Formats: sequence, structure tokens, C-alpha cells
Amino acid sequence: MTNENKLPLAGLRVIDASSIIAGPKLASYLGDFGADVIKVEPPKGDALRFAGKIKEGKSLEWKLMSRNKKPITLNLGTEKGQELFYRLSKTADVVITNFRPNTLKKWNIDYENLSAVNEKLIMVKVSGFGENGPYSSRPGFGTLAEAMGGFANINGFPDSGPLLPNFALADQATALLGAFATMTAIYEREHSPDGKGQYIDLPIYEALMGILGNQVMEYDQLGVLPKRMGNRSEWSVPRNLYQTKDKKWVAVSGSAQSIVERIFKAIGREELIHDPKFKDNQARLQHAEELEQIMADWMILHTQEEILKRFMEYEATIAPVYDTAEMLQDPHFNFRENFIDVPDDDFGSVKMLNVIPKFSRTPGKIRNTGLEKGSCNEEVYQELGLSAEEIEEFKKNNII
Repeated sequence: MTNENKLPLAGLRVIDASSIIAGPKLASYLGDFGADVIKVEPPKGDALRFAGKIKEGKSLEWKLMSRNKKPITLNLGTEKGQELFYRLSKTADVVITNFRPNTLKKWNIDYENLSAVNEKLIMVKVSGFGENGPYSSRPGFGTLAEAMGGFANINGFPDSGPLLPNFALADQATALLGAFATMTAIYEREHSPDGKGQYIDLPIYEALMGILGNQVMEYDQLGVLPKRMGNRSEWSVPRNLYQTKDKKWVAVSGSAQSIVERIFKAIGREELIHDPKFKDNQARLQHAEELEQIMADWMILHTQEEILKRFMEYEATIAPVYDTAEMLQDPHFNFRENFIDVPDDDFGSVKMLNVIPKFSRTPGKIRNTGLEKGSCNEEVYQELGLSAEEIEEFKKNNII
């Protein structure tokens, strides 16, 4: 048995007909564990090929997001292109799209049509606002979900306005939820009497709402609106970033009573354990400003190295604030092989995040970085029965 066959999703075919981040990252998760992911992009190239940081005309984002995929070109706006997509979908277990519902219908590649030729098909429909509802026809990106879904309004400091994340938070949340939903649908299909697939309605705003905690119930039951708290939390105190004597930063979280007591001992303030103002979490929340000032005053008198050593001695929770260069040097991250050097056709080798999570018996694997546009056209289209002449003709006519 080859290593390829040992991958847990080997034999599962996924058609990634989505673009940018949410859908493609979903497909990446499946590809990392062995799924045969065919990346469909228009003949002019996917928008992600021109996004993010560029080196020598190549998008580094593409190399990460499209790893373990087979790129083919296909013009879905043409009748012949749609026919080819039907033939491709007939071979697939999963199709991932992020076209708006009216676009799928216009191109005749909605679930109703595709499932008519492949009743086992699972179709994941990533969109800004979902399949139905007043906003269903609106275009939508993660930024809009971060604004409307409640994140931006609680992010930032009390004296500032709402703050968007500077990375694709909503898209990444959607990809994770989508990977879970896809595998749930596959499990259901494999255990249902008729073996039929289904479609998954996956709007980005709902995925983000799902990770924002208990805001709705707190408002419903207590009339409480969450507020911007910077690096602090309404859950526990102390919880913050603190600057050190050498102008570095550390993160501290005291979300359990035993940990808080160790923190008090680490900063030489053991008497705070019995102080009525700090004796338990509810008391500490009432006197958060005072306690946070105590913590900040102690931190600024010591270097980051001294603080980390002191907290480790008392088994109190703490971490340094890393930049990317520091992350790459961390001995724990390196021991766990969180970063991996992958052979690359353009740059010889690129370092990227390794496959997660780690499986004990059938771990995932990075088999390639994002490949050139259309580099798998012949392999995939010949498998569908097209001759070399037909492939060349379709290419000339901008169908592939």
C-alpha cells in the first residue's frame, strides 16, 4: 500500500469551483487528508492567483491555498463549459461553489441539475448571505460578515470605533465549519438507505456568528450588549497583554482560580489570594481596573525573559507575544513540525504551515504547492473521455 492510499480521504473526489478563501480553504482541508481535489478556475485564472504577497509574479497565497489540488481551466459561462462541468460533477463526491444562487441557476449548475446526473453528490454552497432571505442575491465577502455578524462591534479598545480583523477571519471560520459539514454529510450519505447526497447552505455570516460566543442569550436574558475591551475579557481577570521592561510583551490569562493564585504568587503578591476584592472571579471582575494596574506595574519592572522564567516556576499561565520570525524559531513549534519546507516548482522550496490536526495512524500530507493554471487539464479531461484534439480545440475557443 502506498503512502497515498494511507491518507484517510483517499478516493474522495472534490471539485473546488470556488474562489478567494472560504471555499478554497475548505477544499484544502480535505485535500490535506488525501481527497482528490480538482480546482476549477476560469481560463483567465482564479482571482486568488493575483492576491496577497507576490514574488516573481507568483502569489504566495495561491501556493498555500491551492496546495494538494489539480488545477484545470473551465469557462462555466459557456454551454460547452457547463456540459463539461456536468461530466466532471458526475465523477465527484463533493462540489464546492461560492457563486450567488442566481448565477448557479443561470449557468444550470445548481444542485437540482447536478444531482439529477449524480444523486450521491454533496454540494457545498458558500455565499455571503445564504440561499434564501432578503439578502440572498447580494454579493458578500468576509468583511461584510465581520461587520454584520457582530465581530467588528466588539473588537478594539473602548475609546476606539469598531475594528475589523486584518486577516480573513470570517472566511477561515467558514472553511472550518464547511469541512465539518461536508464530512457530516458524507457520513450521513454513507449510512442512509438510499445513499443520496444533499446540498449544504453555508453563508459566511452564519459561520462567523457561530464562534462569537453567547452574545444572543446574554442580550435576551440580561439586556447586556458586549463592549469593546481591547485585550481584556468580560470572562476573567487578569487577562491582558502586558509590556515588559525590555519593551516586549507577554500574554496572561487567569481563567481558573488555581491559576490566578499561582499568578499572584509569581508576581510576589500572595496576599491578594485572600483579599476580598480579588478572592474569586466575580470579585475580580468588579475590581478589574485595580488588578490590571497591579499586574501592569509589576510587569514593566521585569524583562520578558525574567517574567517567563518566574511564571514557569510557579506553573502560572503565560506566553510571549511572537512575530512570525519568533514563531519560526520556537523549539516547541519546531519539535511538533508545525512548519514544513515543501518542494516548489518556482522557488525550489517554500516554508508553510503543516497539515493539522495530527492523526496518529493516517496523518495528512502536503503533496504539492499550488500549481500552474491549467496544468492538470490533460489529465482530468482525458479521464472524462476527451481526446487531445478536443482539448486543444476547447482551449482555442476559450472553453477551457
